Amino acid sequence: MMQIDMPDPAVTRSDRARDHFRLALHLTLGLVALLWLVPLLGWGMELERFGIRPRELIGLPGILFAPLLHAGFDHLIANSLPLLILGTTLLHIYPQSAFRVLPAVWLGPGIAVWLLARDGVHVGASGLVYGLVSFIFLAGVIHRDRRAVAASLLVAFMYGTLAWGVLPINPVLSWETHLAAALIGAAMAVLLRNRDHPPRVRYSWEEDGGDVEEFEFADDETR
Repeated sequence: MMQIDMPDPAVTRSDRARDHFRLALHLTLGLVALLWLVPLLGWGMELERFGIRPRELIGLPGILFAPLLHAGFDHLIANSLPLLILGTTLLHIYPQSAFRVLPAVWLGPGIAVWLLARDGVHVGASGLVYGLVSFIFLAGVIHRDRRAVAASLLVAFMYGTLAWGVLPINPVLSWETHLAAALIGAAMAVLLRNRDHPPRVRYSWEEDGGDVEEFEFADDETR
């Protein structure tokens, strides 16, 4: 049976932890606001043409900018709420890992798409969504503390159907971005498995070295 550790509530329920959650939420809101600001400022400019164009020099800047560009507001709306939830979860539960995971799932899928994907223009923040889902789910399995496991189960429940997006089913979707991001998120969870472990509750028997008392019964007693 998998052992699930209880994080020390003196740490996870402290004022500092609540302040950290608010900071994580505000940072993620800032990112989502930026995603909305870009199309509003570029109204009518067809910004999606600046996305990733595989194996074309003109498509190289898209590796950096494609997550900020969307093919319409429906596309943007579909990515906004998942990013808000996943980004806040990442920054709050995995603060040491977050600033390594975010660049990896921002740039890594774009590089893979530029090198390997089919022709076309690839845009959108769905790579971030898939990368964060993959990281948070697998990190929870690896870390095995209650907060991480709860986040892992929540992600699986809310976004488990995203798994279909890594398959070449819908020609409109950039499944290459989704697949690359999911693999990168999983790899980062493994590479950063030794980070962000909160202090866990220690019980008195652990403090005493974990010795277990042994009881002997007399032969003439009923057992």
